[in-house]
Amino acid sequence: MYSMLLPSEIESKTLIPAIRAIISRRLVNDYNMREEDVAKLLGITQAAVSNYIRGTRGDAELVKKLTNLPTIAKRIDEISRELASSKAFLPSTMAKYIGLLNYIRQSMIICDIHHTIEDNIDKEVCKACEDMLIKNSSGTD
Repeated sequence: MYSMLLPSEIESKTLIPAIRAIISRRLVNDYNMREEDVAKLLGITQAAVSNYIRGTRGDAELVKKLTNLPTIAKRIDEISRELASSKAFLPSTMAKYIGLLNYIRQSMIICDIHHTIEDNIDKEVCKACEDMLIKNSSGTD
């Protein structure tokens, strides 16, 4: 019997916390924002922001991987810059965030992340998921 995380579970359990860690660090370190203000912007607690900054929350390897991928790093920088300048999570910020998550799915980076979490993925289920991600990225249903 194989277990299988859905792409949404991978996003919620590992990807979103890693992105929040990167954004939290950028806002505090690069834009000199207070942890409390970052927490309000991201809809999380100040303690969570503190943990993200210290590296005790958010997968450190995934954070490193994401910051080393130029397209992802650029998109996270754009989100961080917009949050810092507007001091609000605007509709355009939401669109950028969703675009980032969609890019990670469509570029199959989500699959790489999944394989680091689960090493016993059924190859047929994996292939079906990949086919669906590719199909959805081409705009067909």
